[in-house]
Amino acid sequence: MLEKNLLEKNRNNDTVQPALMRLKNYINQEIIGQDVLVERMLIGLLADGHILVEGAPGLAKTRAINVLSKGIQGDFHRVQFTPDLLPADLTGTEIYRPQQGTFEFQKGPLFHNLILADEINRSPAKVQAALLEAMAERQITVGQATYPLPRLFMVMATQNPIEQEGTYPLPEAQLDRFLLHVKIDYPDAQHEKSILHLAREEARSGSIKADSQYEPIEQLTLFAARNEVLDLHMAESLENYLLQIVLATRNPAAYGKDLATWLQYGASPRASIALDRCSRAKAWLAQRDFVSPEDIQDMAFDVLRHRLILSYEAEAEGITTDHVIKELIARVAVP
Repeated sequence: MLEKNLLEKNRNNDTVQPALMRLKNYINQEIIGQDVLVERMLIGLLADGHILVEGAPGLAKTRAINVLSKGIQGDFHRVQFTPDLLPADLTGTEIYRPQQGTFEFQKGPLFHNLILADEINRSPAKVQAALLEAMAERQITVGQATYPLPRLFMVMATQNPIEQEGTYPLPEAQLDRFLLHVKIDYPDAQHEKSILHLAREEARSGSIKADSQYEPIEQLTLFAARNEVLDLHMAESLENYLLQIVLATRNPAAYGKDLATWLQYGASPRASIALDRCSRAKAWLAQRDFVSPEDIQDMAFDVLRHRLILSYEAEAEGITTDHVIKELIARVAVP
């Protein structure tokens, strides 16, 4: 009841959206030239999902989620995934206490609010499965006991696209657990110049520059924001349009023989749910009270690119999932 009253108070005082805008501005001051990554992290928070980020080394992936953790009242933990990592290194383990003659559960890194799974594809299948189970079930089972994870729980996993030796690619069925698959690229020259200035300033101070005027937002504010996102207006015609894009991945022949040749498997209903929530979150962050076709089209790439399985013919022709999604958007009629 107390939480319900606090959520209602946030909504009535119109403090929720301004708080998230301040958070977005705060992160953009610290993460220069990666506007898409910043927006997608906030969308992941608002849509209550997890993010897979793919990009070359040095593009501020670790720094981004670290700064995000400083912007909200939550804790952060980074896990470097390596081939010798064990599931218990993530979940925790039971430790025997000889004084009491009992076992005591020692919590692992997954019990933090924000988790960075760095180079997730460098760990073996059992470790990946332990992480993805926690992401899906929001709980961890050790022995006969089950432990719930925090309500505010987001995993940002990273992959390095240029170094594939010694990696364990994530199975397609497990990739479906991620809300978004975000690809990031190098910043432009102007942004990189600003990065140089920021790096010199931080080298003098010895730490990430913090905005002394910024106050981290409460978790209840985030939960209230999630409710506002769910209540955002989406016209029925746009809801049908969203579904048609996803359904087109399962019945590509209706939109062209080439699509039917390229696509082996389409997206699951989880993709429809993700596209709905992410489109609403994107519109809400843009401070609109309605979803537009552009919101759906923009989010379709990050929602679908890891959920589509291409045929051997498509791979032989050099066709990418992004190209297939672009063609689907061009061919599905906009209401």
